[in-house]
Amino acid sequence: MTATQRWRESVETEHAQSDGKRGEVPPPQDHWRPFAQNFRADPRRTEDPLVNRLIQEVEPSQSLMDVGAGGGRLALPLATRCRAVVAVEPSSSMCQVLREQALESGLENVILVEARWEEAQVETVDIVLCVHVLYVVAGIESFVRKMEAHAREKVLVVLFQTPPQSQIYPLWQIVHREDRIPLPSLPQFRDVLSQLGINANVEMLEQLPQKGFDDREQALEQLTGRLYLAPGSSQLARLEETLPDLLEETDSGFIVKGSQPLQPALVSWQPR
Repeated sequence: MTATQRWRESVETEHAQSDGKRGEVPPPQDHWRPFAQNFRADPRRTEDPLVNRLIQEVEPSQSLMDVGAGGGRLALPLATRCRAVVAVEPSSSMCQVLREQALESGLENVILVEARWEEAQVETVDIVLCVHVLYVVAGIESFVRKMEAHAREKVLVVLFQTPPQSQIYPLWQIVHREDRIPLPSLPQFRDVLSQLGINANVEMLEQLPQKGFDDREQALEQLTGRLYLAPGSSQLARLEETLPDLLEETDSGFIVKGSQPLQPALVSWQPR
């Protein structure tokens, strides 16, 4: 099995496991709608390590495309530092946040394309950026090749060393009595790039502080959703029973005991 085949299998089996736990309730059409406003951030903030690192990659004369731009947390700060930004984003709620933020900030050099990357009709730019998107992309080869084809100078990808939800993976065995199937992340992406003949630079970035939960009530509410637990189910009862022993209190709230901070990496290469 090739690296791209293994990647697809990981994504599809993880999604199938999620669907099985979700039951007959279909996934929401816009997963991000309940959370979109949480992605608002000042485009001119100066204390965001990832923004500060990415700013080093752009010049005032360059154009940049953010694939999976979300609410513009990165696209808008970068728009203050380069000639133009094309933001590609399929979520209508995220697009609304991005539009509002661009208008409020007076940024007129941002073009929004509301579409999945696979269907997006866009022109080439100098730099193509994709941050924390690839984990759920089954067709990784065509996705990456399209990014490469639309970048004149370089491609930038940011993803974690471990899957974004890996901090709660151990809870699956406790509540569902089975291991969580992991999504692919940086190690598997390295294998994909090797298969595709792409010689990329990988730079490990600053670890992210663990966000955790404000209190035990918020932990129960959020974990119930993230673990696909139905009201009145035995799985939810197990979570409620064991949760006090699963959480560790820190100065900023509660985290899952034994969970490790997420380590992002910046992967970059020049298109051929």
